[in-house]
Amino acid sequence: MISNLSRRAFIRGGPASAAALAAVGSAQQRSGLKIFVHWDMEGSSGIFTREQAWYWEQGVRENVPLEARDTFTADVNALSAAALEAGVSALVVCDTHHGGGNLIQEKLLRDHRIRYNYRSVGLEDGKHRWMPGLDQSVAGLMLPGHHAKAFTENSFMPHTWSREWVDFTINGQSVGEIGIEACYAGHWDIPLIFVQGDEAACKEAEEQFPGVVTAVVKRAKTPELAAGLEPETAHRETARKAVEAIAKARSGELRPFKPTLPMTVAVRMRTTDGAARIATRQGVTRLDDHTVEARVGRQCDIVRWLTGSGLDMLA
Repeated sequence: MISNLSRRAFIRGGPASAAALAAVGSAQQRSGLKIFVHWDMEGSSGIFTREQAWYWEQGVRENVPLEARDTFTADVNALSAAALEAGVSALVVCDTHHGGGNLIQEKLLRDHRIRYNYRSVGLEDGKHRWMPGLDQSVAGLMLPGHHAKAFTENSFMPHTWSREWVDFTINGQSVGEIGIEACYAGHWDIPLIFVQGDEAACKEAEEQFPGVVTAVVKRAKTPELAAGLEPETAHRETARKAVEAIAKARSGELRPFKPTLPMTVAVRMRTTDGAARIATRQGVTRLDDHTVEARVGRQCDIVRWLTGSGLDMLA
């Protein structure tokens, strides 16, 4: 594995002597490997219906929420166990689905190397931020349980952050939540190493991030119905691919997603009212009835102008 310092040196094209690289390698062996796992739920194994994925909606059957959360927790445990077995020395497991709160805490794998973020926003150094624990000490970002971006054909539960967002672009490139979160991690030179989800989500990741390891655990039958692997088979496939991704993180072969700064970020809203609300904010330009745009100076500010999520958030 190449450290964050050496990775930045390679990105900038700076010289790195053999002695320096050897020292970095030695330091890495001592310090270990830290991975950040940012879990969504629509792409998780065993989640095949809208009722399971969005179990808080009105009309969901009484037994579904707990069963869906139990299925989700088992998937999380399978990946965590594989990561530890592969030699990861620090694992941050973050529940981001609907802001978090989906994991059944008493059923989670317990190990001193695992830190759980039960919500995607939390306190760090006395300040609220998105994805606490994601920093320059992290060697790779994993995005299991993820879905394709809004209006993707042949995909299960496709959307981008909110059903109000029709399209999201960074410097003219259309991305979904996978791209948004990879960009956020790019602020610290952290590469995306792994995505788990349906066929469409994994294809999206592979096309945008060559070399990323993906685990396909389902395929869409309709936008709100999927079919996929049985739980044990899905867990084995996820574990196998996670180990492969960790090996890539260790070798340093994947590069972070760092769009050119300042970034021009635009979102096309479903309604004109939605665009109008965002357009009132400082630094936001309204391009047409449905589209707003802003320029941001850091990758970690990718959605802060829209949702407030990022670093140093208001309580």
